[in-house]
Amino acid sequence: MKRWVGLTVGLVACIGMGSALAQSALRIGMVAGFSGPVAAVVQESAEGARLYFDSVNAQGGIKGQNIELVTLDDKYDNATAAAQAKSLASQGVLALMLSRGTGPTEAMLPVLKENKLALVAPATGAISLHEPVQPYVFHLRASYQQEAERAVKHLAGIGVKRITIVQVNDPFGNDAGKGAIKGLDDLKLRALSNLRFDRNKPDLAPTMQAIAKAGIEAVVLIGPSYAVVEGVQALRAAGSTAHVATLSNNASADFVKALGEHGRGVVVTQLFPYERSTANLMVREALSLAKSSGRNELTPAHIEGFAAAKLVVEALRRAGKDTTRDGFLKALDGARIDLGGLQVHYTEKEHSGLEYTDVSIVGEDGKFRR
Repeated sequence: MKRWVGLTVGLVACIGMGSALAQSALRIGMVAGFSGPVAAVVQESAEGARLYFDSVNAQGGIKGQNIELVTLDDKYDNATAAAQAKSLASQGVLALMLSRGTGPTEAMLPVLKENKLALVAPATGAISLHEPVQPYVFHLRASYQQEAERAVKHLAGIGVKRITIVQVNDPFGNDAGKGAIKGLDDLKLRALSNLRFDRNKPDLAPTMQAIAKAGIEAVVLIGPSYAVVEGVQALRAAGSTAHVATLSNNASADFVKALGEHGRGVVVTQLFPYERSTANLMVREALSLAKSSGRNELTPAHIEGFAAAKLVVEALRRAGKDTTRDGFLKALDGARIDLGGLQVHYTEKEHSGLEYTDVSIVGEDGKFRR
């Protein structure tokens, strides 16, 4: 009798364990700078991703399983990024998403290869991550060079001809700077100067004073948000009314807040549809979900996170009955996916995703306008 009781208890325990396994979450990892210089935009992109994941979970998840976004802070440090990615890989995440920055993302590449782990929508447009194609990296945003070209063409389109480039002296700045120069070349224009500054000690006041004295009409300012804010403030303090254009790495509410009274008119490139555009299906969906959750406004970073989450969900849906890392990868390779007005297509030789570029201008109210 005791033997049967023991078997029954064991059977119930096994059934309970099987049920728990069947209902376990589909874990997606995010390693990014939740503290440090990119914290604001990283937090916004994570919020955008969770906005969509929560809506999917509320409708039953994927094949009865909820999606869980597991985040770790890399402090915008390359070595930490690699270590944190390795940690999440050991915890069994199915994929990673929304890394932030070229250096941290490149540091993760060996971890991706070793664990056959996909990285979806890294928030970097470095050409080194596009060419040659990285088999485990699936981009959404356009390259830095493409958005720098767009910034220059916007400035030329409003009649500006005396343009100078001020860029951070690192791989990001050098990469994006090439795009700005290409944009000028396409327009048969030349930069009046191409100046560089140190990421850790920008000291942009002397540079901006010289630009003001030279009567420059526009500055393409490429760098991290704190340096761009310093540059804009120094330019205005020098008495210049030159147009300023910067890239989407600065498309956050905190960046605009830091600019303060000097924010009005600053041009910021954007790589996703306007966050207030109800004409776009994806944005309309995001706005509706945000309103339902008590949030009245979204930023460009929220939209990027939302788009990345939609891509992840579609891959999970296509990954087969038993979702695995390999199934996730196969679901993306060769896939054509509609994110709601945005079409993404990956092939064996091309993982670049979208080529969408646009610009916004900071308005008097401190909000992005297009």
